[in-house]
Amino acid sequence: MKKVNEKKIASLVKELLVELGEDPERDGLLKTPQRVAKSLAFLTRGYRQTPRQVLNNAVFDAGANHMIVLRGIEVYSLCEHHMLPFYGSCAIGYIAKNKVLGVSKLARIVDVYARRLQIQERLTEQVAAAIQKEAHAEGVGVVFKCRHLCMMMRGVEKQNSEMVTSAMLGSFRTDEKVRSEFLSLIH
Repeated sequence: MKKVNEKKIASLVKELLVELGEDPERDGLLKTPQRVAKSLAFLTRGYRQTPRQVLNNAVFDAGANHMIVLRGIEVYSLCEHHMLPFYGSCAIGYIAKNKVLGVSKLARIVDVYARRLQIQERLTEQVAAAIQKEAHAEGVGVVFKCRHLCMMMRGVEKQNSEMVTSAMLGSFRTDEKVRSEFLSLIH
């Protein structure tokens, strides 16, 4: 995977500062281009990761076929339309067949996709599909609740808006009882 060219990004940020009417040579901005380059490399590190890599073989045998739920996973991403942050939480549920994923790996899978330029709708689908694939799960449910700074700081400026998206795969989509159990456990 392509490594981020922080030097080039810093140069572009310096140009951007000039175009915005700033003096990149003033005291407070001298190191800003390098800081922004490092920040963007960190905030988009998901482009340089895959779910398989972050799982790091943390897939374990499990004798039971039951629902596993992790909620309250903090999420930070950048809107692909304005490159402004959106943030919130994610809840994941899945029904294991014979394998379970290490619990911290669920949060790492979220970050693989959240640390890219995103829309929340796609992010939700990508996380659900990756968990189903890696866990060979019978079903998966994923719910994101996020606040978007592109809605809060600009445009319509709606401070209390929260977007909720869900993806239900396998038995979470086809079995109303499974879906209801998941939704009751995350609320």
